Amino acid sequence: MDYILSLLASPEAWIALATLIVMEVVLGIDNLIFISILTNKLPEEHRERARKLGIGMALVMRLVLLGTVAFIVQLTEPLFEVFGQGFSWRDLILIAGGLFLVWKATREIHHNVDPDPDAAYSESDKASIGVTAAIAQILVLDLVFSIDSIITAVGMTDHIPIMMAAVIVAVSVMLLAATPLANFIHHNPTIVMLALGFLLLIGTTLIADGFGAHVPKGYIYAAMGFSALIEGLNMLSRRARARRRASQS
Repeated sequence: MDYILSLLASPEAWIALATLIVMEVVLGIDNLIFISILTNKLPEEHRERARKLGIGMALVMRLVLLGTVAFIVQLTEPLFEVFGQGFSWRDLILIAGGLFLVWKATREIHHNVDPDPDAAYSESDKASIGVTAAIAQILVLDLVFSIDSIITAVGMTDHIPIMMAAVIVAVSVMLLAATPLANFIHHNPTIVMLALGFLLLIGTTLIADGFGAHVPKGYIYAAMGFSALIEGLNMLSRRARARRRASQS
């Protein structure tokens, strides 16, 4: 109890908490885009429940992982070398997660642009997937992002309660934002392709990071923000043209 009270009275602890919350929220954008696209493939009556279950179970998983932070840190130790490049468990997890994202995004892009999707997809692959499968995919991807964010957080603070508080706040923000973001993507079809492009970009950077080619996150989010701004201007332009056509008819 004295330990918690000392943290509450420490300005450094509050600064670390605020910094970690911002970091977790920013890193959670990637996950939130994936969750939105994935759950939008479910029947409408199951979408919100799947989002809440997936994000809620991801929160529990993150808190459990924080309880094993000493083990998580050891995942950065090299396991083997290939042509002088060392690979750790963290690297292998990032590569696997990146490949999964690239595969998933490419598959969804193909499904969206295929003029005859019925010929390329079986009945089980069409409009919807199972709730259990959606939650499982959410947890798999969250595991990849969680390990990376925990290793980053350890470099910012040694206090587990601060990390846990930051995760709880960030996941609460994700819960609040998940449904509005998913509905926005669902009602704006062009946003779907942009979001899938984001997932391709994120998957590629995860693979690059796993191979030791670190790409600063700021560049990634700046590119995503610029693309989103351009798409927003395109949406405003399309609406303005639609209003002009309506007023002339």
